[in-house]
Amino acid sequence: MEATGVLPFVRGVDLSGNDFKGGYFPENVKAMTSLRWLKLNRTSLCYLPEELAALQKLEHLSVSHNNLTTLHGELSSLPSLRAIVARANSLKNSGVPDDIFKLDDLSVLVTSQPSQCPRTIKVPGAIVIPFYRQLPAMTALQTLHLRNTQRTQSNLPTSLEGLSNLADVDLSCNDLTWVPECLYTLPSLRRLNLSSNQIAELSLCIDQWVHVETLNLSRNQLTSLPSAICKLTKLKKLYLNSNKLDFDGLPSGIGKLASLEEFMAANNNLELIPESLCRCPKLRKLVLNKNRLVTLPEAIHFLTEIEVLDVRENPNLVMPPKPADRAAEWYNIDFSLQNQLRLAGASPATVAAAAAGSGPKDPLARKMRLRRRRDSAQDDQAKQVLKGMSDVAQEKNKKQEESADTRAPGGKVRRWDQGLEKPRLDYSEFFTEDVGQLPGLTIWQIENFVPVLVEEAFHGKFYEADCYIVLKTFLDDSGSLNWEIYYWIGGEATLDKKACSAIHAVNLRNYLGAECRTVREEMGDESEEFLQVFDNDISYIEGGTASGFYTVEDTHYVTRMYRVYGKKIKLDPPSFPDQVHLPLPITTASCPFLSRFVFLLDRGLDIYVWRGAQATLSSTTKARYEERESWKEEKGKAEITLLVQGQEPPEFWEVLGGEPSEIKKHVPDDFWPPQPKLYKVGLGLGYLELPQINYKLSVEHKKRPKVELMPGMRLLQSLLDTRCVYILDCWSDVFIWLGRKSPRLVRAAALKLGQELCAMLHRPRHAAVSRSLEGTEAQVFKAKFKNWDDVLTVDYTRNAEAVLQGPGLSGKVKRDAEKKDQMKADLTALFLPRQPPMALAEAEQLMEEWNEDLDGMEGFVLEGKKFARLPEEEFGHFYTQDCYVFLCRYWVPVEYEEEEKKDEEKAEGKGDMTAAEVEEKQPEEDFQCIVYFWQGREASNMGWLTFTFSLQKKFESLFPGKLEVVRMTQQQENPKFLSHFKRKFIIHRGKRKVVQSALQPSLYQIRTNGSALCTRCIQINTDSSFLNSEFCFILKVPFESEDNQGIVYAWVGRASDPDEAKLAEDILNTMFDASYSKQVINEGEEPENFFWVGIGAQKPYDDDAEYMKHTRLFRCSNEKGYFAVTEKCSDFCQDDLADDDIMLLDNGQEVYMWVGTQTSQVEIKLSLKACQVYIQHMRSKEHERPRRLRLVRKGNEQHAFTRCFHAWSTFRKALA
Repeated sequence: MEATGVLPFVRGVDLSGNDFKGGYFPENVKAMTSLRWLKLNRTSLCYLPEELAALQKLEHLSVSHNNLTTLHGELSSLPSLRAIVARANSLKNSGVPDDIFKLDDLSVLVTSQPSQCPRTIKVPGAIVIPFYRQLPAMTALQTLHLRNTQRTQSNLPTSLEGLSNLADVDLSCNDLTWVPECLYTLPSLRRLNLSSNQIAELSLCIDQWVHVETLNLSRNQLTSLPSAICKLTKLKKLYLNSNKLDFDGLPSGIGKLASLEEFMAANNNLELIPESLCRCPKLRKLVLNKNRLVTLPEAIHFLTEIEVLDVRENPNLVMPPKPADRAAEWYNIDFSLQNQLRLAGASPATVAAAAAGSGPKDPLARKMRLRRRRDSAQDDQAKQVLKGMSDVAQEKNKKQEESADTRAPGGKVRRWDQGLEKPRLDYSEFFTEDVGQLPGLTIWQIENFVPVLVEEAFHGKFYEADCYIVLKTFLDDSGSLNWEIYYWIGGEATLDKKACSAIHAVNLRNYLGAECRTVREEMGDESEEFLQVFDNDISYIEGGTASGFYTVEDTHYVTRMYRVYGKKIKLDPPSFPDQVHLPLPITTASCPFLSRFVFLLDRGLDIYVWRGAQATLSSTTKARYEERESWKEEKGKAEITLLVQGQEPPEFWEVLGGEPSEIKKHVPDDFWPPQPKLYKVGLGLGYLELPQINYKLSVEHKKRPKVELMPGMRLLQSLLDTRCVYILDCWSDVFIWLGRKSPRLVRAAALKLGQELCAMLHRPRHAAVSRSLEGTEAQVFKAKFKNWDDVLTVDYTRNAEAVLQGPGLSGKVKRDAEKKDQMKADLTALFLPRQPPMALAEAEQLMEEWNEDLDGMEGFVLEGKKFARLPEEEFGHFYTQDCYVFLCRYWVPVEYEEEEKKDEEKAEGKGDMTAAEVEEKQPEEDFQCIVYFWQGREASNMGWLTFTFSLQKKFESLFPGKLEVVRMTQQQENPKFLSHFKRKFIIHRGKRKVVQSALQPSLYQIRTNGSALCTRCIQINTDSSFLNSEFCFILKVPFESEDNQGIVYAWVGRASDPDEAKLAEDILNTMFDASYSKQVINEGEEPENFFWVGIGAQKPYDDDAEYMKHTRLFRCSNEKGYFAVTEKCSDFCQDDLADDDIMLLDNGQEVYMWVGTQTSQVEIKLSLKACQVYIQHMRSKEHERPRRLRLVRKGNEQHAFTRCFHAWSTFRKALA
């Protein structure tokens, strides 16, 4: 094929993935004399091609993942070479020539190992990569900047746990698809820059960055942020620019970031922002420009520290009104008991009763209410008077306008046609909103009856067979916008283009509301005013687009044959090595028929579907789909013939040149189908580029696939942009896809480049170049893409009225906006009754059912940095400083409905023998595996990280698709998990296998919270003041004697439950062996010598636990984006007291308002109102038990508060 003359203008090309082994490197590369960058990755090169010597302007060369043993060759003769990437080759020290380091511009040399580089590098600008293997040993490192160093997950260390001083990490401008695992292990990290990568999602493990103050995630592919980001309480700066975030992508609890000072989320898809973001008290800078904002929360006016609020380029944004009285109520929430009961769904009678029994009357409050009512009545009267006066004035003005309209100037009545209104026309289909709003020049070209925008680089160049519309926008002497409109007629233009240019020029004038006239300009006879628009520099180009009218041409059909294969519908030429695919004339020798496949022979008007004798039914179904699509493409004129192996008509074999002597059964072992490659044609000022387009794997695959599987899963329809042109290289077919809005010069360049690409690479003789316009793609082209979808996306959440209103909120965002007023506060949980305790018989039955389903349980405990198997005799014993993993296998019954009915019908008709056969055919029970991860309250989070990146992956490989992971912390266990230990769940202090102080007594409390399932025996402080007459305790008093290790008491309170007393005795026998003396004692029968001495002297203690019948714990938080009160279950613990929230504890006598150290002032004030509402509500329900309000700050809790929690201790600190 002759050269088309575009190769000298190519500035960059990506030929990765082609097979150049055996001397098949294209010689035409020598003609690319302007080449700046060249990629030859995974091309099976064994040596550097000699054609590279002609590329004197080459700056960047990438030859990764090849078989190179040396870089000797032509590289030293390339004076402009700046970077050489030779990763994953077989290079050695002798393979890197010293003379390439004499190149003046060489700055980067990338190899696989440091030993592959010369011992001495004298060029000061050279950077040798990688060095990451030495990173874990740099324990004093504080700053690590690896910006733009081609970092991926594969060339970063797996752990940096030893770098305890590392505080600043910069990994921007790399190829990271997710956050590297090694970053989660940095204990002192304060600044992290991950911008300009390809990160699509964040892991829940980011809550390990407790010290991070600056987090930059700009220019990634993020669609949402995990809720764990709300735990970064020290975060001051959060950058999320240029991602894909929408309203649902921001967690509603983002207001928990109390230290946040800067929040930047420009260039995203935000329609709204969570209201809780406006409750960050220290927020100074809020940047939200280039989004889709419709409005902002009213709370935006409460940001007192705000200095920068950037909401530019949000065309539909309407700022919310400022609240009239800011000090009256917080966020306009009505905290009256009647209103909150009404919102909670109470009956009108209950609301009225609450209003009537709201407590003693306050005469001063009554006087204030009457005064406000009188003032409001006067205001209402004044408003009515003003409204009446304004209505009268409006009616008078309307009558004057109507009387004036009926008369023309001079007192004459207007003609009837002057009163007609012009029809409202919509030109938005042809012209954008910003047309004519800025001074400058805008040109449209008529194509298929519609004006198409011309790029600025092609202004002044007119095709002889086309017509154009030229708009000049300028400012007149008064400073207002003015316009000049021309329509240019080419000498060879068709009638439809001439008419459409004139029509759309008038449409443009009406759209702008311009008063100028449209000027007609003809080719070769342009006016001076028109030439001055282009500075007298216009040029004519031969050719133009086709007419918009249909033309009748004889269709030329190319005979092709394809093989149907794969899980999805795929078409590939049935070509194997050393065989030619369908040359003309076609012969059976060149068509490798296989009996296991289905083949499609397309002759245009004749389509044959040939099915092999061993082909599956699914392959036949896919082939029927393909032939039907081909029939549609031929507009229903094609004749379809279905053939089965051995029943072919003579004319079928005549097309193929005769019947073959043998039809093989299998594909050759060395066959590997060619992988398609997608190129994007880039056109600039005087150059062309041809990079390959691969979609990011994290879009579709949760786990990164193997390298050899990547090329087969990388083509998606979403990769194609309607403004661009692409070349799809399928080895035997080269498709050129033209976007509807792509420029004409790019299309022309792509056609020539496609021909060059087809000619330069080694291909079969029948390879051809096909042109495909967007929307008219052939089925063969669609089959190369994964899940090609022709269905238009429809938003079914929008009704007709919403569509007529134009762009706005939709879907869940719209529903949230509509419920905004109702969602300001949710106090429903305060009015719900207390959860009743579960009966012992019911709990034992549920425990028995769960244990019947349990097939087996294996335990593991973290020892050092690995999980070791836990002995079965230690099941049920947990330590507060350890992490445990339990793998539980459950039997799950298999459900079948339709098959059972069919089998029953067959059994009824065929007798007892058939029924037995039906039972045998029924599948056995299936199983499911659940992994419970238990973490003590004093254990480090490193246990969870170790499990996530080691043991969990092993379990997932052993039980694919049947594994569920449940993470639990101490005293927040799953009830199903607790049931497996049959109420013998013991928690010790300290660490397993670590020798504690042997002679120190230890005290354990047995307590049930709400249900017998939630029974625990937990070690508490050894102090007699913690005893209670309604509970059972176990006291261990150690001895120094070797024969007798000590004495153990089971202390039974006088008011304790008999079942718990029996359980205490069982736990006593389970915990301690025969080397201890065991004794069960009742309250009041304690021996003085051992019991009271061991527990530390006798002190006063509680003799009842009446509070257990009334205790309730509520959480007040802004986490959902609005103020809400939720109730914790009856099995709550100390760790449920969230440090950044307000907790309400009701013990039947007092209501404690517990305030955390990181709680915002907004939550404190709203929670106080909610607490008052709850006390008022309980006073109306339980007159005999009036509550009192008490305020408690974290760390200052009194005994009446702490006794409501099982095993109260010091608060745990934030662990790394």
